[in-house]
Amino acid sequence: MCGIVGYIGHRAAQPIILKGLQRLEYRGYDSAGIALFDGARIRLSKTKGKVSDLQEKINSDHNNVGNIGIGHTRWATHGVPNDTNAHPHYSNSGDLVIIHNGIIENYASIKKELSKRGYTFQSDTDTEVLVNLIEDVQKNGGFKLGKAVQIALNQVVGAYAIAVIDIKKPNEIVAARLGSPLAIGVGENEYFIASDASPFIEYTNDAIYLEDEELAIIRLHKETKIRKIKDDSLVSPYIQQLKLNIDQIEKGGYAHFMLKEIFEQPQAIKDTYRGRLLVNQGLIKMAGVEDNLEKFINAQKITIVACGTSWHAGLVAEYIFEDLARIPVEVEYASEFRYRNPVISAKDIVVAISQSGETADTLAAIKLAKAQGAFVFGVCNVVGSSISRETDAGAYTHAGPEIGVASTKAFTTQITVLTMMALRLAKAKGTISNSDYKRHLVELETTPTKVEQALKSDALSKQIAAVYKDVPNALYLGRGFNFPVALEGALKLKEISYIHAEGYPAAEMKHGPIALIDEHMPIVVIATKYGHYEKIVSNIQEIKSRKGKIIGIVTKGDTEVKALADHVIEVPETLELLSPLVTTIPLQLLSYYIAVLLEKNVDQPRNLAKSVTVE
Repeated sequence: MCGIVGYIGHRAAQPIILKGLQRLEYRGYDSAGIALFDGARIRLSKTKGKVSDLQEKINSDHNNVGNIGIGHTRWATHGVPNDTNAHPHYSNSGDLVIIHNGIIENYASIKKELSKRGYTFQSDTDTEVLVNLIEDVQKNGGFKLGKAVQIALNQVVGAYAIAVIDIKKPNEIVAARLGSPLAIGVGENEYFIASDASPFIEYTNDAIYLEDEELAIIRLHKETKIRKIKDDSLVSPYIQQLKLNIDQIEKGGYAHFMLKEIFEQPQAIKDTYRGRLLVNQGLIKMAGVEDNLEKFINAQKITIVACGTSWHAGLVAEYIFEDLARIPVEVEYASEFRYRNPVISAKDIVVAISQSGETADTLAAIKLAKAQGAFVFGVCNVVGSSISRETDAGAYTHAGPEIGVASTKAFTTQITVLTMMALRLAKAKGTISNSDYKRHLVELETTPTKVEQALKSDALSKQIAAVYKDVPNALYLGRGFNFPVALEGALKLKEISYIHAEGYPAAEMKHGPIALIDEHMPIVVIATKYGHYEKIVSNIQEIKSRKGKIIGIVTKGDTEVKALADHVIEVPETLELLSPLVTTIPLQLLSYYIAVLLEKNVDQPRNLAKSVTVE
């Protein structure tokens, strides 16, 4: 959530920053702003609304000067979304300007103290408090900007990624991070700052990812200096070569990123198992698992921590790990795990799942688990992300950039990684026969083709969406491996269409949700050939007797559910354990088309952020 972009170099800063902010729109935001420094003064424009609104405001202000600038998209935490609370923020003197992602938890006490010293505040934000704290340190101590920022940050509690400009330092930007991602793009006599690499990938493939509690002093024509905020020690910058390319972050002819990413899933799954799934050799090779195989084999239990869609992937993994490897698995919301007193020991493995690798609650859960001696394994999509650095070992999903806020290909590639882990562990423990093991490997290898077949339900999903786009509620039912898919399908509908939906185990319908069913209620039932099929059919009959509308997700060739359901979407037959990879596809398409027909902002649904980097 929120997005930071900065530039210092030989080019005009404004178009680079505006394009960068557009690239970060997927993170979720409610206002946007930009500050440009022409060497003499800082010109600031900001507004509630979209980056396009900011562009119009800049044009009306004729604010297009300078080779140094910072820009921001804000997701409101302190203060309502409006022009005043939008970033950037000036200090009282007007000499300093700041952009900030995160939350300063002790801002109220700092603000009270600064008010006693004569500082006044125009906004309701914690960020304006921080920039004035920096100014106060600078003014009273006679410090240069970098040192003043360092001292100020040692006085705050919370999370931040910041970029600061000082009118007295015309060739410098100071950046720092704690708990919120920040990357520095290194070009030829120019530098870029951003929340991720997408704003500068067309200019450079070289990037420095700041670690927590690091501060960078970025000067034109000089090497960037990085220091530890706590002890002022110098850090040798590690410049990473990025593999991201510009085509991956463009829509490629699709109406929305979400639709593009739904259709990218066959390739994303293939990319995820490439080099790992060696069917001809009967092997799964995953370095993070292989190097720590004894820990997995001897684990007392596996605890999976995640949020949102990643939590649903974790629920699927619970079924898979327990079924194949016979290890007890618990799946926890990271946001709850971190605030209770979980029973974790050195004999446990904690698996942390996150698309972005920056989810604040999941990062906090990792730190708690490590403090209690657990071995922590990360599953994430973004190379160089905080979770990939904080965990003891891990595996990337290789889904490629996921821009749409509603996660799609991240879900299926996470399940792919977790399935390979479970299969490798089952093989090592001897809890799966050689024939079943090989059968699973072959079936997993064919999954991309089966996902392609499932995607052929696109037109039918659109037709069904037209029938139910105006309903106020929907129910999703599944059993076994497909119960988490029901949860995920309901979440997708809620996220992008704003229709209330709930996912339930089908057998739990009689314990409450059945009271909701009438002739106006659509119920999506995942009723594939395997997985308690007869029980699901009974559940459908109970729904039909109460006049509910059935949308059945069935195995190709099914006749029994087809005779009962109002609508049927067929998916290819596969092993029950792998069925979530195909059954989730029509649910993604259904939610997408309902949202499109309702004219919702599919890629940037209201109030949501792609990466939740604050509590």
